[in-house]
This record gives sequence, C-alpha cells and structure tokens, in this order.
Amino acid sequence: MTNDEHNSASGSINTVVVNGLEIANTLRDEMAEEIKTLVADGRRPPSLVVVLIGDDPASRSYIKGKQRACTRIGMDSRELVFPETTSEFDLLDVIKDLNEDDGVDGILVQLPLPKQIDPYVVAEALDPAKDVDALHPNTAGKLLSGRADLISCTPLGVMAVLDRCGVETEGAHAVVIGRSDIVGKPVSILLQQANATVTLCHSRTRDLASICRQADILVAATGRPRMVKGDWIKPGAAVMDVGVTEVDGKLVGDVDFEAAQGIAAYITPSRRGIGPMTITMLLRNTLVAYTKRSKHSGHSA
Repeated sequence: MTNDEHNSASGSINTVVVNGLEIANTLRDEMAEEIKTLVADGRRPPSLVVVLIGDDPASRSYIKGKQRACTRIGMDSRELVFPETTSEFDLLDVIKDLNEDDGVDGILVQLPLPKQIDPYVVAEALDPAKDVDALHPNTAGKLLSGRADLISCTPLGVMAVLDRCGVETEGAHAVVIGRSDIVGKPVSILLQQANATVTLCHSRTRDLASICRQADILVAATGRPRMVKGDWIKPGAAVMDVGVTEVDGKLVGDVDFEAAQGIAAYITPSRRGIGPMTITMLLRNTLVAYTKRSKHSGHSA
C-alpha cells in the first residue's frame, strides 16, 4: 500500500493502526501447521523451557502468555521457577543441565534477574544453538555478519510487521531511537540488512526531533512515555512504537499516539502492537532452533 492511498480529501493521512495481534495469530497458525506436519511424521514437537528467578508479577504474566502461545501451536513448554535468593552458581548449573538435555530446543531465562546474578554471565552460559532470546555474544556476532539463525525477538517482530504491512525498506531512511542490546542495536542492523539507510539515535543525540522528521520508518524503543511528538513524525512514515510504560494505570508508548493520527501512515499501538509479535518471534526462534538441531544431529527429534 502506498502512502498516497492513505490521503484523504483534506490532505491528511488516514493512519493505519497496526493490529499486531492479528499478524501474530496468522504467523502462529502457520507455525502450528508446520508443527502438526512434523508430529504427523513421527517427530516430537519443539520444546521451550523458560527459567524464572523470583516471582515478579509482570514476568509471571508474560510467561503465561508464552505458555498459552506454545499450547496453541502445539509446542511443548516448561517453566522452571526458583526463589529470588537463587545464586548465580545454582542458575548456571540449571542452564548447564538444559544445554545438555536433547529434549530441550529453546532456553529462555526471563529478565530482569536479581542483583546477585550477572545477566551477561548467564547469556554466555547458554548454548548458542538453544539461545532463543538471542542474548549470547556469538549470536550477536552472527547477526552483525548477517548469518544469524536466532534473532532478538522484538526486533524480529518489528521487521515482520513492516513486511506484513508492505512497508518498503529498500532505500528508505529508518531512524531508530534507543541503542539497547536487546532492541535498538539489533533492529538497526536488521534494517540495514533490508537495505534501509539507518540513523541510530540515543539520549545524547543532538536535535533529535529534526532527525526523526526525516524518517520514512521510525522505531521508538526508549521506554520514555510519549517522548515522540506528533510534529516529530514525517507525513506518511511507518512508526513502530516498541516502548510500553504504565502511566496513571494506563499503558502508553514512546510515541504520542493521538498526536500521530493523521500524520503517520502506520503506527503500532501500546496494546496489541509489537508485544504479541515478540512472543511470536520467540516461538519462531524455538522452531528454528529445533529444525537446525535436528539437521545437525542427523536424526529426527
């Protein structure tokens, strides 16, 4: 769909609010069919193990969403919950066992971790072939060289939304706000690999608003509610709002959603936007890990 197709008689743009849940469900249905075929051929379904340290309500809720998604597509899922006081040594021991378990295809250690556990040490302990959250340094290196099989879930979700919406990346100017290892950096690399010209912005960027106004594709991933104003957005831009913050009991994104109406061609909302896509890409990574491991082992799983 071209930007001109969004223009109304008044010259404003009919902004498409992207239904990320709908796109996610379509992708999950496709994976469900693939897993159904694998099982019909006598193979076991892919298996994901989620490790949770402590009892953070937000993490619990997120994990339940992952479990429901796994069940829907016929993927096995298991949750290992340990107390907040668990030591780094004990967690590394759990990870070692999961790395060596041939019945486990994907391992996800839920973040954030308690202060006594170094997340970088945990990431390095994961078997890269099972690292479905794509945190291992080897995985990051493969992403940089364009050879990664497992890719950070949220950035991969952003790229899937752009693809399903028919947003042209080749030759486009993409601006990414936020340089985290989990979202900002990897999504900027993926956009470059899709032949976009990418500007990666951060808290020290000068005249951020004027840079954003140049963006054909704008990815906001800062966790600062409503930071991106309506007049920061180039008319007809595709706006991928990754940030979600609770303000006065309501979830809001990094972009002023109301102000973006009539300016952006596409925008993802705080609810049913990128969130469902992140979970879907976790399932995709688990299925990819399962397939790659099966090929390398030389036998059916």
